[in-house]
Amino acid sequence: MAVINSSHFAYKLWPGVRAWYGETYNEFKPEYPALFVRVPSTRAYEEEVGSTGFGLANIIAEGSGVSYDTAEQGYMKRYTNVEYGLGFILTKNMVDDDQYQTPMRQRSQGLAFSMRQTKEINAANIFNRAFNSSYTGADGKEMCATDHPNKSGGTWSNELATSADLSEASLEQAVLNLFDITTDRGLTMSVKPKKLAIPGELIFEATRILESQLQSDSADNNINALKTMGIIPEVVVNHYFTDADAWFILTDVKDGLKYQERQADVFTVDNDFDTDNAKYKAKSRYIFGHTDPRCVFGSPGA
Repeated sequence: MAVINSSHFAYKLWPGVRAWYGETYNEFKPEYPALFVRVPSTRAYEEEVGSTGFGLANIIAEGSGVSYDTAEQGYMKRYTNVEYGLGFILTKNMVDDDQYQTPMRQRSQGLAFSMRQTKEINAANIFNRAFNSSYTGADGKEMCATDHPNKSGGTWSNELATSADLSEASLEQAVLNLFDITTDRGLTMSVKPKKLAIPGELIFEATRILESQLQSDSADNNINALKTMGIIPEVVVNHYFTDADAWFILTDVKDGLKYQERQADVFTVDNDFDTDNAKYKAKSRYIFGHTDPRCVFGSPGA
């Protein structure tokens, strides 16, 4: 068990140190809330189950009765809460002899920093693994795929057929592809873009594409349709995305990206009876994931 003692911070026992640094730094404001909907949890796991709905209506011949359709259970997504925790121990001598009386405050700030960073990385990993077939959703496919199966037959896509870097042309094609997304029974549905989610490396390119009045990187005097029509109302930059080329459109489809919270961050302090060492810990319990992959459309870049 790791214990912070006087030998780890010898200079804390001597006067004359003007400042201590490196425990915490400025942070980006929490970024996962812009991507995920928070839902509470009261159990070890929660399940969300889809339904296939009904197909098209049939022609009724004169004198005949109406035909009847059936529906069935769709794909099931289970969100199993995961517990995360971290702590540190200070010896009694370390606390007593510290000339600056800062160990608890600084270490506690560092502990909170680590817990927040862990949550951001866990959230971003849903996107970092969006094209990885080792991480699948309820339908057995990765979050972004060209062949998501319908429970009732057929497939649909939430990924560009040909992977492409972020550009005016690729973004327009992605928006057009949203029109082709269908229900589990193959019926046309309305899917509208809400946000463009990008890594920090694409912030300038996204601004040029979406804010230029005319077409970007073109000498033609054509309007920028994306800007004029307000197709993408918001851009979200996530500094925890690990792929500098991957980009995503978040849609208005409900029951999509979820942050399920069983227990928020809890910080506790106690002392060991035998040693009088001070013990500090932080714990939380949650899971990030997606239910209906129609909530996102993506490209891993060229």
